[in-house]
Amino acid sequence: MLSEPKWVGWARELQAIAQTGLHFTESGYDRERYRKVLEISIEIFANFSGESSALIRGLFNNQAGYATPKVDVRGVVFRHGKLLLVQERSDELWTLPGGWADVNDSPSEAVEREIVEESGFQTKVERVLAIFDRSKHGHEPPFPFHVYKLFMLCRLEGGEARTTMETIGVDFFGENDIPPLSTSRVTREQIQFCFEAQKNSDTPCRFD
Repeated sequence: MLSEPKWVGWARELQAIAQTGLHFTESGYDRERYRKVLEISIEIFANFSGESSALIRGLFNNQAGYATPKVDVRGVVFRHGKLLLVQERSDELWTLPGGWADVNDSPSEAVEREIVEESGFQTKVERVLAIFDRSKHGHEPPFPFHVYKLFMLCRLEGGEARTTMETIGVDFFGENDIPPLSTSRVTREQIQFCFEAQKNSDTPCRFD
């Protein structure tokens, strides 16, 4: 299990402290202190990631309220022993279909929606395979927010392959034919786990 660099966790925690503090404090003095903490977090991310302070600040300015992990859902769909992957338009690399869970979607509704939107296939969730902490699985690049990734095995029910505004490719791949992956979204170890779980229905849910 590969962990992120320590600076990512430190900067992410500073951002969460600042976000939560700005939400709850009624003191103008404390508000100013929390803004300074937020600026420190922004500078750490910008310095180590190579991104601009303006970009990081824009991401953080969109966050409000008590800071909690974000939820990313990923659909695991097999056909004749091959795994469904989609090719992202943003980086032209491949991943399990999925994305951020939307408000008012249950986890199963979120992943079923993401699969049809990104691949054209209708599915039905059968079981949860894993709940991964993104920061502990070698995803690149590091992400400024804490993320839980839900991997769900889904039964193929219909539809046909089609690309969308987000994807430029849709296909099923064998275990030994996996294309270059978008490691921000999924790792090769996670793909291997999906094949292992598909072969053994008694595989327990993985977590962390």
